[in-house]
Amino acid sequence: MSKVSNKTKIATALVGALALAGSNLVIADPLSNVQKADSKIHAEAATSQKKVDKYYDQAQDMAFEYAQVADTRESTKSYNDYVAGLVADQEATMKLIQDDINGVDKLRQGVVPLMFKMVDALEQFIALDLPFNLEARNARVERLRSTLNTAEVTLAEKYRLILDAYNIEREYGSKLNAQTGQLALDGKEILVDFLNFGRVALYAQSQDQKQAWMYNADSKGWDQLSDGYLRNLNKAIKQARGQGAPDMFALPIPAAEAAQ
Repeated sequence: MSKVSNKTKIATALVGALALAGSNLVIADPLSNVQKADSKIHAEAATSQKKVDKYYDQAQDMAFEYAQVADTRESTKSYNDYVAGLVADQEATMKLIQDDINGVDKLRQGVVPLMFKMVDALEQFIALDLPFNLEARNARVERLRSTLNTAEVTLAEKYRLILDAYNIEREYGSKLNAQTGQLALDGKEILVDFLNFGRVALYAQSQDQKQAWMYNADSKGWDQLSDGYLRNLNKAIKQARGQGAPDMFALPIPAAEAAQ
């Protein structure tokens, strides 16, 4: 009896140990699952965080690029406004230039006839003036006429040449001029030194300085001067040529009515 009880106790203890062991195994399995799930959650959270960081970096880059694009747009807009202002100013300038060109065409229509009239007036003036340096003066008028009919010379240059001719004629009236030439007298050609005292008087003296004449505008001829004027006339001719020092000289002059 006692022997059986011990066996029973041993069996009972063994069964209890197995039961306890079984209960420990049952408890251990859920804990392991929780640990695995937690690790998985942490891993997924880390992966998600990496994605979030990546998207955040991309968003930051896009925001920076947008700011750059916005700045570039403002700069481009400012530059376009500046260029538009320049274009508008250039168009206004071009319009003014075109208006000037149109005005020049109208001016040309009035200037060309005026230039021909100026040359005609110059020719008439020389014909009515004292007959000094006629060859050069008449040749100048002929050159002007030829130039006016030349297409190779600009309108401005033609006008300048006419003004130059008028200026030369103006200077003739304010100084002494001397030159050598032929004087037609009594059907003969005499080599003389001409002297024009501005447009007041015109004289001629033979090369041997023994005879002298003064032009008579009324008769269109030459009046002989007395021998008393020969020395003064010779002095005046030298002064006109720069061969003598400035000095006083006395010469007759035409009456006021004849000199007009």
